[in-house]
Order: sequence, then structure tokens, then C-alpha cells
Amino acid sequence: MNGFASIVLLATGAGTKSSTTDILGTIQNLLGPLIGCLVAFFVIFSLSLIIWTFRDIRARTQDFLSQILATVLVAVFNVGGLFIYMILRPRQTLAEIYERQLEEESLLAEMTERQTCPNCHARVESDFQVCPSCAQKLKRSCPKCERLLELRWMHCPYCATNVASTAMPANMPPMPSMQNVPPGNSGIPVSGNRY
Repeated sequence: MNGFASIVLLATGAGTKSSTTDILGTIQNLLGPLIGCLVAFFVIFSLSLIIWTFRDIRARTQDFLSQILATVLVAVFNVGGLFIYMILRPRQTLAEIYERQLEEESLLAEMTERQTCPNCHARVESDFQVCPSCAQKLKRSCPKCERLLELRWMHCPYCATNVASTAMPANMPPMPSMQNVPPGNSGIPVSGNRY
């Protein structure tokens, strides 16, 4: 019986050693691919950060040196470099700057297209005969075709009628007299930009 007990003890001890080696072998077999997957993920993640940074900085500036420095910053410091880049990068993309410039140009063109009263500077439409704010005469109608004409026009461009012979509006400033004008001078006072 003593021999049998030693065989059983020996068998159970050998069984414990073999089960421990089996567990360690299984862990090593699982740990190798897991570490490989983690390394592959880290490499792919790092490359994607570098590519994203390069694309983002190219959309924000045309300066080649800034593009290279931002990409190298993220390549060297990885996620820390990405945070530094996010803090230092330009706020707007080139497309956003271009859109803002187009909006500004459009607003400026719209403002210059707006007509204003020469007297009170109120906004007037192109078909107004008088200013609705101050009653300043803005345009007159042609006596023949009744289309609206600018006050300074001498002939109707629509029907070729001479409108200079018609009476000028009462609030229109008189034209300077051509008498006693020195030679070489037209007699018309010249001022700054009238429009």
C-alpha cells in the first residue's frame, strides 16, 4: 500500500506539473497574437494620425514648412503631438476663408449697387421719381415716351427726344453760366467723386 500511495502521490504531483505547464503554454500561445494585434493597432493608429494631420494642415495653410513641421510633430510625439498641433493649428480652413471673402465681396457689391438719395442719403429704388424721405427730385419722365430719365440727361435715350428744352425741376441746382468764362475752362465746376 505504501508503494501504491507513493505512485498516486507521484502521479498527482506529475499531473500538477503537467497542468501548470499546459496553462503557461496556453497563455503564451494566446499572449503572442494579442501582443502582435496591439502592436499592429498602435502602428496603424500612429500612421492614421500622421496622415490625418498632413491632410488637415494642407487644408488650412499653403505654407510648406508649416505642413512639414506639423506632420513631424505628430510623427514624433504621437497623441501628444496631435494635441499640440490641435492647439497651434490655424482656426479656419482655406475653403472657409475663401467662402468668407466671397461673402464680403458679395455684400460690398450689394452695398455699392444700392442707390441713395443725394440729399438725405436714404435708400431709394431705381424707379423712384422722388425720395420718399425728403421729397428730393431724383428722376423725371420723358415728355414723349414717359420713361424715367436721369436729371442730368439732355436727350431721352429711349425715344431720342431733346429733354433739355423742357423745364428743369424747381429744386435742381442751376447750371453755371457760360458767359465770362476764361478760355480753356468749360465753366463747369469740378468737384470730387459724385457717386
